Amino acid sequence: MARGLRPGYVLPGFSTVSRFSAERFRHLRPALAPHGWAGVLLIALAWPLNWALPGLRTHLLFFPLWLGYALLVDAFVLHRRGTSILTRSRKDFVLLFACSAPAWWLFEAFNMRTQNWQYLGGEQFGPLTYFLLTSIAFSTVMPAVFETAELVRAASWMRRLSGGARLYPTQPVLLAMFGIGLAMLTLSMTWPGHFYPFLWGSVFFLAEPINAWRGRPSLLRHLKSGDWRPVAALALGALICGFFWELWNFYSYPKWTYRTPGVEFLHIFEMPLLGFIGYLPFGLELYALMYLIAPRPPRLRL
Repeated sequence: MARGLRPGYVLPGFSTVSRFSAERFRHLRPALAPHGWAGVLLIALAWPLNWALPGLRTHLLFFPLWLGYALLVDAFVLHRRGTSILTRSRKDFVLLFACSAPAWWLFEAFNMRTQNWQYLGGEQFGPLTYFLLTSIAFSTVMPAVFETAELVRAASWMRRLSGGARLYPTQPVLLAMFGIGLAMLTLSMTWPGHFYPFLWGSVFFLAEPINAWRGRPSLLRHLKSGDWRPVAALALGALICGFFWELWNFYSYPKWTYRTPGVEFLHIFEMPLLGFIGYLPFGLELYALMYLIAPRPPRLRL
């Protein structure tokens, strides 16, 4: 041991050097993990083909396009936060695909009554083929939204939402939420021509209290401490995905189109501008549905 130095003694400036080295290592970390580059490749191949090939093609290209999106955003989250859904648990990543299809089929069932969207080209498939192909496409919804929500959650401005108004999940609050959800769904199913917008949000108000009563994770767990960051991240995550859904759908075939009485103006792609508002509660509904149906809910960092 050097003369005059005692065990545990740190040379002056050593801690500064260590912090500098750690910061330098962080900046030297690759911008994208390998699975992120795989996502880039999938998007680079599937997007042009989906828009340029003649005839039916989207039924084959929708899944690889959105798988690429999920992988790419997961890599962004990993670089930004040092953790991501895929790197925390591959099983959880796959589970999101499994939960996503039945969740979206619920909205397809509601649409049989509201008739707000239809699929051009879907009539060219038999019932079983149509069900299988659409289920594969629907399986990408939750991964895309939750990956994007985790990326939004990493934004520095989200800290401002950590100390908002508190909402305690008392029995009166839970019963009121359930009653609101039931009323919204009843109105949208009974008079769909006037109240179809109530569909977007009704599922959240119905599923969230059930999760709380069952002791499952819920957004109310965060709201009771005034933390609105998960709510904002999910809402904005779904809105961002909504933009890309509408963008990539525009030149697709098969594709979806809309019938939205009262708001058929100022379209962005096929979607009326006001229709994008529905994506905000949709993110919350997906979160509530996942914890309602998943046997072992994935770990999200929201």
